[in-house]
Amino acid sequence: MGSLRIYPGEVNMTKIAIYPGSFDPVTYGHLDIIKRALKIFDKVIVAVAHNAEKEPLFDVPERVELLRRSLKGLKRAEVDDFEGLVVNYVKRKKANVVIRGLRMISDFEYEFQMALTNRKLCSSVETIFMMPSESYSYLSSKLIKEAAALGANIKAFVPVFVAKAVKEKLG
Repeated sequence: MGSLRIYPGEVNMTKIAIYPGSFDPVTYGHLDIIKRALKIFDKVIVAVAHNAEKEPLFDVPERVELLRRSLKGLKRAEVDDFEGLVVNYVKRKKANVVIRGLRMISDFEYEFQMALTNRKLCSSVETIFMMPSESYSYLSSKLIKEAAALGANIKAFVPVFVAKAVKEKLG
């Protein structure tokens, strides 16, 4: 084993992955996936989807800002937002990998269908499934919002400033 050598005519490509989602709100599970992905990829773009059908608690600029604050110090992680098909966004960013988190087996069917659909739409885009640490495997943004709405303290599941923002939004 030696060091990586770039030969004349070869291109040293940066490995970029896109981690798309609603992130409404960002959880420690999301942050765990991002940190794991940074062990594999040179750059991870966390892409907040415009998806009004989900009736988000936070608008897109708010989710982007909460993610940026959450990722402070992770130099190779970037936050952006996008509309439309994720495969088109991936191509615009000159990436070819989509990261999807799998918490439980119940996530798999939907994620598998989405990955196959994306592959059919753009065969050059690959999907990689990543699992969070066991301690975050049950977390979902929806569950956290429901718990917060019922008065639960959610600081164990999200950064403190996210918990505060959720509480303020819910009144």
